[in-house]
Amino acid sequence: MQTLVADDAPAAAAEVSAPEADADGEDDEDDAASDNPLDTEAEIAADYLEELLDIADLDGDIDTYIEGDRAHVSIVSESQVLVGANGEVLDALQELTRLAVMTDTGDRSRLMLDVAGYRERRRTELAALAADAIEEARTSGERVPLQPMNPFERKIVHDAVAAAGLTSESEGEEPRRHVVVLPA
Repeated sequence: MQTLVADDAPAAAAEVSAPEADADGEDDEDDAASDNPLDTEAEIAADYLEELLDIADLDGDIDTYIEGDRAHVSIVSESQVLVGANGEVLDALQELTRLAVMTDTGDRSRLMLDVAGYRERRRTELAALAADAIEEARTSGERVPLQPMNPFERKIVHDAVAAAGLTSESEGEEPRRHVVVLPA
């Protein structure tokens, strides 16, 4: 048994020193990718979510990507369990994931999480809702209040209204905070 320990010890030491001795540049590329804080956020979030899926015995693949100044993580699944009614479970899971990232990095995270394509579908619905409200504000000349939305949803509507050349504002207090489209 001592022979096994003696044989394992040099192998372990070799494993530890191998990245330093590796001069082919591959590890340098991995190090450069890990130097990006957004890549680090996405990796931490993916690990956290993978563990959560395992604990909850849920199926799903995890994809990560960086868009602009934000890390995005998607759980690709057919199940809506982690979405919940009106995305409420998804919003809570996103906050928990952001906290997990902050715990590891010490920095606040703006990570976006999507499950089963919910946020992308919702983005399409909100763009159509915004287009209708824009048209109504233009034709009626009156303010058009929309239903209460979370910050992610309100931003999508505000962006669509601004792109159409109108202005909008958020009114109310959470959870009843909503967008109002203003006429020109």
